[in-house]
Amino acid sequence: MEINWIIIAVVLVGAIALILYLIKNNQKDKKDATKFFNTDTTIRKESELDEDDEY
Repeated sequence: MEINWIIIAVVLVGAIALILYLIKNNQKDKKDATKFFNTDTTIRKESELDEDDEY
């Protein structure tokens, strides 16, 4: 049985490309998730006053 080095090389290059793509995509998603969770999503009613607002 002969090892076909061309097929092994193509599979390895494809696997490395997939890993790099997933790492890049994960970093982008991490930035989006961090931005989403750091934003103030509370809904205020107009009748509610802030603690610093004066009467």
